[in-house]
Amino acid sequence: MANASQKRIATQNEKAVKNLRLGMIIPTLLHFIFRLLFRRNSLPPSKGSLAIYIITYLPTFFLTRYLEKIGTTKRDTAGTLISSGEDLNQPGLTEWCFDIIYVTWACQAGSGAFGEWFWYFWLVIPLYATVKIWNSFISPMLLARSSSAAGADEPNDKETLSKRQEKLRKRSERGDPRVKVGKR
Repeated sequence: MANASQKRIATQNEKAVKNLRLGMIIPTLLHFIFRLLFRRNSLPPSKGSLAIYIITYLPTFFLTRYLEKIGTTKRDTAGTLISSGEDLNQPGLTEWCFDIIYVTWACQAGSGAFGEWFWYFWLVIPLYATVKIWNSFISPMLLARSSSAAGADEPNDKETLSKRQEKLRKRSERGDPRVKVGKR
């Protein structure tokens, strides 16, 4: 028997999987409808335009299939919940997968309406990845290296105290009766 949180996750996952399936169709349709309405002179699409569309569609397709696979709920023949699947609302990798999918969908629809220059917005994905890698891995390693080098040059004579220890030290200097001064 599933508990309430698994049932909640299952219903959220079912909605998300349904939206993903619709999302693979709707931006493509919007792309061609917008192209017909606003950019009739660009029909049929050029080879470069089709290449960009296919190259960006493939990662979206694979990420969508991945999210559907991990988020699909499993039920028995009576409809009882067996497994809610992975939580598709969790932060981290699944969140980034959704971000890539949403940016691609926006670029697909936008390129149909406004032109091929709209695909430059897709560059947000590698720029964001670069910022995340810098902030998560490279910058901390550089800062750790520079702080360890600085720490080796300057010996630390004053012992570091926690905030609580510092507060107790200040109280004892003022002669606060709440602080018991022990011999060291």
